[in-house]
Amino acid sequence: MGVVLAQLFLLSCEQATEHTAAAIHERDSASMMVSYGVNTLISDSGVIKYKIVTERWDVNTIKNPSRWTFEKGVFFEQFDQQFHVEAYVQADTAWYFDQIKLWKLRGRVRIRNTNGLIYESEELYWDGLKHELYSYVFSKVTTPERTLQGTYFRSDEHMRHYTVSNSKGSFTTEDMENDNQQQNSAPGDTTQRQSEPILRPQTTKHARTTTPNP
Repeated sequence: MGVVLAQLFLLSCEQATEHTAAAIHERDSASMMVSYGVNTLISDSGVIKYKIVTERWDVNTIKNPSRWTFEKGVFFEQFDQQFHVEAYVQADTAWYFDQIKLWKLRGRVRIRNTNGLIYESEELYWDGLKHELYSYVFSKVTTPERTLQGTYFRSDEHMRHYTVSNSKGSFTTEDMENDNQQQNSAPGDTTQRQSEPILRPQTTKHARTTTPNP
């Protein structure tokens, strides 16, 4: 009887399996910090630049380039040097590449500034080093005077001087009475007829090749 029990014991030991999880080899898959219900101020060079409100904020410093990720959407206010609100920005998803100071906003992107301008698109880049905004997808710019739409957009970060290419839009009677150049231009904005060649800034090609993918 004792021999039979010993054999059963040895058999059970040989059939025992160890339950282990697979090793994680991608070191950049985990965020260094994850915050929920965020409502905070962000400064740059000692100057407060933004107020960020988001449901989830991930910070990953291992990925190249390092980034902040806002998968649950983001809303923020942009301040000038006197801490006055210049614009309100919102998007369904956003990434901020902190080393190169580049924002990538995607999904129902909307900007409204204090001058009454409203910008709408599905994707927008905000370059903090060049102090400009640009988009290569359909964009709509609405001001108290006119509405412009186009598949290429570039602007200074204050939305005071902007270009809409490959565009269409509505203009006032006074605009239509001007010459061909004035038909497609107004103080603070520049548009081009769809039949004309798209004259993009020299930095356009550079922006395409250096824009990181999340």
